[in-house]
Amino acid sequence: MVDKEKVRVTLEEMKVRGSHLVDKVKEVIEEGNARRLLIRKDNRTLLEIPLSVGVGGATAAIFLLPTLAAVGALAALVSDVDIVIEREEAHVTDVKAEEVPDKKD
Repeated sequence: MVDKEKVRVTLEEMKVRGSHLVDKVKEVIEEGNARRLLIRKDNRTLLEIPLSVGVGGATAAIFLLPTLAAVGALAALVSDVDIVIEREEAHVTDVKAEEVPDKKD
């Protein structure tokens, strides 16, 4: 189990055309490492999709079919949107760099 103090949340933001929105959302779901997905237009959140960490691939796609239908309907109405992907990453501690001996000429 991961200690909550050592979990780091990262946000990735990208612009997507409406026609590619469903494909990008499916891709993020299949990766399986996203915690939450927000679809924004002009700094206004249109849709927020909570995702379970560790559930990826076909299983997540089956459970999220109604959500994907909503994303498809949204994609038909908008031209460009911003997708914000929230990911949880375990913080790496106690990593030591390998020492390199000095060269003597």
